Amino acid sequence: MLRGHLPGLGVRTGQYAAKIDVRKMITPSDLVSHIERLSQARILCVGDLMLDRFVYGEVERTSPEAPVPVLGIERQTAMLGGVGNVARNLISLGASATLLSVVGDDEVGRTLTQMVGEEERVEPHLLVEPGRPSTEKTRFLASGQQLLRTDRETRSWISARSAENLLRMAEDIVPQCDVLVLSDYAKGVLTAEMCQALISCARGASKPVVVDPKGLDYTCYKGASVITPNRRELGAATGAAVETESEITAAGQSLMAQLAIDALLVTRSRHGMTLLTADGRIEHLPTRAREVFDVSGAGDTVVATLACALASGVDLAEASALANLAAGVVVAKSGTAVVFAADLLHAVRAGDLSSSEAKIVPLTAALESIAKWRDAGQTIGFTNGCFDLLHPGHISLLRQSKSNCARLLVGLNSDASVRRLKGEDRPVQTESARAQVLASLETIDLVVIFSEDTPIKMIEAVRPDVLIKGGDYSIDGVVGADFVQSYGGKVLLAETEAGFSTSGTIEKLQR
Repeated sequence: MLRGHLPGLGVRTGQYAAKIDVRKMITPSDLVSHIERLSQARILCVGDLMLDRFVYGEVERTSPEAPVPVLGIERQTAMLGGVGNVARNLISLGASATLLSVVGDDEVGRTLTQMVGEEERVEPHLLVEPGRPSTEKTRFLASGQQLLRTDRETRSWISARSAENLLRMAEDIVPQCDVLVLSDYAKGVLTAEMCQALISCARGASKPVVVDPKGLDYTCYKGASVITPNRRELGAATGAAVETESEITAAGQSLMAQLAIDALLVTRSRHGMTLLTADGRIEHLPTRAREVFDVSGAGDTVVATLACALASGVDLAEASALANLAAGVVVAKSGTAVVFAADLLHAVRAGDLSSSEAKIVPLTAALESIAKWRDAGQTIGFTNGCFDLLHPGHISLLRQSKSNCARLLVGLNSDASVRRLKGEDRPVQTESARAQVLASLETIDLVVIFSEDTPIKMIEAVRPDVLIKGGDYSIDGVVGADFVQSYGGKVLLAETEAGFSTSGTIEKLQR
């Protein structure tokens, strides 16, 4: 058995163990420190690789041929799925990944090979098996809702030759990695013999094994370090009731005893997660999701984050807390999404902030929220300014801006930017203070601070549906107006509240 290599476990352990109470208080500073170390991880991922396609459009009518909606296709995207999505999540967290899998000698297989090769920090080892169809899943969505999914796949086992070659490559790579991940989607790569051989290889090299399981028979994962079933999968594998926390605990403990594994991390959707260890310790982690938008690939994110944290020497309980945090972030994104280290840092800090302060985000985080809102059919508005000493004129501008869009993003000049524009004695308030005041307003959905003299880079990245400025401007004088109009966006000038200006207020104070 691979015992004692997981930080935080002290049961039937060897020389590597250090017994740490998984129920200890986990502080935000602990999590921030762990997130900053994730880039040190080197993970070997073995499992089923697939292509995830997403077709987006609008439904405005029903087909006259049958009672089905007609989807007017607007755009399509494709990304790595299955074990490929685990690798994508690893590199988005800053880690390095080695990916082992089998694809078919077909167009989808060639597309997968090309896409994996284009991912930085992923070392691909893909075996091509002639006559084997590569797995492809296509999801059709409208207004943020999934209408239909089509699967092209095989569930037959890979050939003996492919299995032999795959195992030989894994045996060479395992000693060089920190953690082995088995991502099982029941598409034929991870046979029972393959799983046991890989776990035995990792055990011999004192490397933890994290398994994302599939199917009803988990004996093929015997000896793994951590298995991460969801609640439904746990119930199917044990045949036990898993509706309540006590039922989940009983089923999980029975499964751990049967498989002789160190720990079980059960994902429970909106109810969070349950961590069980072989020494009988139990930790129920509450959900961290603020808004569930799409659960596609959430399990891959959990496995990747957990493996990445364990590889960085993080205690099992804290690694599980990070995985739970990552799950809450990724389900609020559209499609088979990934989580970045910056997302986790923001989520940790947002947990300590008021809901208004959590609106203050970097541009990368804002773009992901905007993509989610746009997929849901919501219009995006943008306005900007220094907003130094907020006055009724500002409030009027923001109120008018919000009335012309579903979501309003405000670009805020940084302190350095304000000094270049207004003089060395400005701003009166720091960028942090100005951002917090803006974020407290119900009319504003996000605040992003920019350091340039103009917000043109932000406008080009956001591509707002509506660009709003004060009525003291002309359309020709609005930064980004030509760009927004070039793709059909609107540029609006708000009515100006006479008698209010920051400069005028400062002059009065000086007098």
